[in-house]
Amino acid sequence: MSIRTMRAPRARRTPRATGTPGAPDGASGGTGTTATARARRAGRRGEGAWGWLFVSPMVVILGLFLVLPILMALWVSLLRWDGQSNPFSGQADFVGLDNYRTLLTQDGLDRTLFATALRNNAYYVLLTVPLQTILALGLALIVNQKILRGRGALRTTFFFPSVTSSIAVSTVFLFLFQGSGAVNSLLSWIGVKGPNWFADPRGVLSLVLGGLGIVDPERPAGVLADHSVMGLSWFEWLSGPSVAMCTIILLAVWTTSGTFMLIFLAALQDIPRELEEAAALEGANRRQLLRYVTLPALRPVLFLVLTLGLISTWQVFDQVYVMGQGAPGNTTLTPAFLSYSAGFDNADFGQGAAIAFILLALILCLTGFQRWVLRERGARTGRKR
Repeated sequence: MSIRTMRAPRARRTPRATGTPGAPDGASGGTGTTATARARRAGRRGEGAWGWLFVSPMVVILGLFLVLPILMALWVSLLRWDGQSNPFSGQADFVGLDNYRTLLTQDGLDRTLFATALRNNAYYVLLTVPLQTILALGLALIVNQKILRGRGALRTTFFFPSVTSSIAVSTVFLFLFQGSGAVNSLLSWIGVKGPNWFADPRGVLSLVLGGLGIVDPERPAGVLADHSVMGLSWFEWLSGPSVAMCTIILLAVWTTSGTFMLIFLAALQDIPRELEEAAALEGANRRQLLRYVTLPALRPVLFLVLTLGLISTWQVFDQVYVMGQGAPGNTTLTPAFLSYSAGFDNADFGQGAAIAFILLALILCLTGFQRWVLRERGARTGRKR
């Protein structure tokens, strides 16, 4: 008998008792694995159902008080509605995109006012956001020094304007910056005659160019006067913020820097000390340490601060309402206040809602652009096949 014949009986073994009779060895294990996977999937579905059950109250609240009002306002922006009837009945006139065309493309007072509001708010954003960010970062670096005495008192002092009522602070600024107020009194001590701050509609850049003899602010000529955008001449777009708007900018920087200082301070305290010690061992001075260690570590927080500042400055309303309501000469007019005025003063809630949604689209676009600018630019390694 050959060796192959002798080994053949060993290959025919009786199936194990744990499996199905006559089934392969892996059948029992496969069935168990499938059952376990099904049990896990059922467990995950159960956990997901319980999760949705627990968060459902907040989802319902957000839907009722956030999503639903936004959708209702979007519908109102397509109507000519005076606020006296039901906007979802036939009493309100459906005008489609006419409210948006009136603000963006059609010549008239509405488009001119909207362009003026955009110009004023653009200068407000361009000056307020960088100033408050730089001041907040500087204050955070100062109060983060361990050798500084009274750090707690300084933090409280710098943060105090942020928790004070904006209406109260705006009222105080009205008294400080009036014609015979404390600010002009201090300027008179050094021989400077201060302007009538809240009654001066002149643009700061036009005053500077006029002082240098480049442009006549009273009678601009040439390309700046001959061309216009949305009803405003190029000179009006480039004249800069008015003296009154500069006062509101100072107020905004002073009241918001404390909040952003705390955000930067928390981020500074979260930077590993090993990085700073390693840079110091390499011979880096304070300026190099700030540039190559601190600022790169603060990139996510910097994006957060800039985004919050961008959103809040485009939505400025309370300071404008208290300190000028657009005066003098609409140089403190902003889109948020114009939206309020269109609805509650002129009974044109459709146009007010349209202004709000144009402002929303503008904020989203600028936030996306800002995120693209501050993105990580590290080298990407491609996949190797």
